[in-house]
Amino acid sequence: MIYVFIADGFEEIEALTVVDILRRAELTVQMVGVSSKTVRGAHGISVLCDILDSQTDLADIEMIVLPGGMPGTLNLEKSPVVQAFIQYAVERGLPIGAICAAPSILGHLGLLDHKTITCYPGFESQMPLANYTGSACEQDGNIITGSGAGTAMEFALKLVEHLKGKERAELLRAAVGYQ
Repeated sequence: MIYVFIADGFEEIEALTVVDILRRAELTVQMVGVSSKTVRGAHGISVLCDILDSQTDLADIEMIVLPGGMPGTLNLEKSPVVQAFIQYAVERGLPIGAICAAPSILGHLGLLDHKTITCYPGFESQMPLANYTGSACEQDGNIITGSGAGTAMEFALKLVEHLKGKERAELLRAAVGYQ
């Protein structure tokens, strides 16, 4: 199971592009509402999530994804459930995807120290020991980071590549007409 955690103030493009592309890749994905099943995005779009954070199961995860946006990122970081999932994924070497401002959550935990990462410009200061590139997407081990809403498709395809291989990601890229 892939859990995409969504909190009030999330960046809609980052969350929904990831969910859409992962589902097109025939991966099992659940949108997890942090504190509420209906979550309002940073640009006023409300989304009905599949499940509440209280309905998640640690033993069930294959990957977690943290969309950015403000104050969505801050709301994700405050969530004890999100923190527990991050810790669980790290302890088991499971992949974590974070885009835009959300890599700062991992940075505050020291998980990005000496890792090659990207994030929304300006947030690299929250991860002073990381090797910030400013690229659209980076992968260092099991941590995949994206720089923002405009790179959500590239980020989502990198997640697919990590889970299903480069060939599957490239087929999906072609199928949706993404150059």
